[in-house]
Amino acid sequence: MKQLDKQAAVLLLADGTVFFGKAAGKIGTATGEICFNTGMTGYQEIFTDPSYFGQLMVAANVHIGNYGIFEKESESGSIKIAGFVCRNFNVPFSRKSADMSLQDYFVRDNVVAISDVDTRALVRHIRSKGAMNAIISSEETDVVKLRAKLEEVPSMLGLELSTRVSTPEPYFVGDEKAKYRVALLDLGVKANIIRSLTSRDCYVQVFPAKATYKEMRAWKPHGFLLSNGPGDPAAMPYVVGTTSAILENNHPLFGICLGHQILAETSGIATYKMHNGHRGINHPVKNLITGKCEITSQNHGFAISEEDVRKSDKVEATHINLNDNTIEGIRLKNKHAFSVQYHPESAPGPHDSRYLFDDFVELMGKVSK
Repeated sequence: MKQLDKQAAVLLLADGTVFFGKAAGKIGTATGEICFNTGMTGYQEIFTDPSYFGQLMVAANVHIGNYGIFEKESESGSIKIAGFVCRNFNVPFSRKSADMSLQDYFVRDNVVAISDVDTRALVRHIRSKGAMNAIISSEETDVVKLRAKLEEVPSMLGLELSTRVSTPEPYFVGDEKAKYRVALLDLGVKANIIRSLTSRDCYVQVFPAKATYKEMRAWKPHGFLLSNGPGDPAAMPYVVGTTSAILENNHPLFGICLGHQILAETSGIATYKMHNGHRGINHPVKNLITGKCEITSQNHGFAISEEDVRKSDKVEATHINLNDNTIEGIRLKNKHAFSVQYHPESAPGPHDSRYLFDDFVELMGKVSK
């Protein structure tokens, strides 16, 4: 299998910065907010994470595609990133069990990519200037025309995206005879979150993002989980209303990533858009309850207000990021509810944080007695 004979492609950022490279994936044009991930492995899981919907992903690692694509390792039914930027886009792959090359995968799922970009310079630029909209094109190289199209792309701030990636209908996963029933509100859930529950004797019903508390409660679950997902948490009042009802009835509740932000919003804690976000599989987090540190998998462009948490008489911080001291976990003082900003299910990433699923199961056990 040979590398592609690539045609020219262009990456234009909203601040006017231009990078030239070569076409990869599908020939076409893609737009979205540009961000970068520092993980050295796990590209397939990253591409299929619904939290990345609407974003152009930059791989900080130099080589992408080395081990091909293995369908069973996807975190959702299709690629969710809006487009892709990398240095070396490798078509030949080394893993015998792989189903296809990265190129075939991108063409199948209609993903536009650009390679041969100085991604070190690009990542440094994003870290300095912050996340912004961008456009990739391998069918149009006229920067003036691309700039006009880029100006039409909406900002991620204020954008509601969960309904674009959520399941349209409820569905069940696991053994219906399992000890616990978990109602999972799908805001853009990753498959490994569901697996992390079913492997702990939980039967899961996954509900659409706009499912009501009444609809979920009718199933009589032992606990509720608010999943990860894309977009601005402040643009999701419908989920805040559902979460408020769950809290009013004091059910066990676990929030992950966007679910963490929603729990904060419901508890009077504001959220804000970060300069460039946290995306990678090596972020250090300290558990303030145990004093232990963990290396975590992260993917978020929004965070919760540190000042609001300090002032709150309802919420306390349980985890902080050791790189920038942003709050990575909270719990409600008088409710059976807690959440984390990062991804305890990892996929990709280390397994340091999977104890949080055990904590959730233990909480359901205590409350159900």
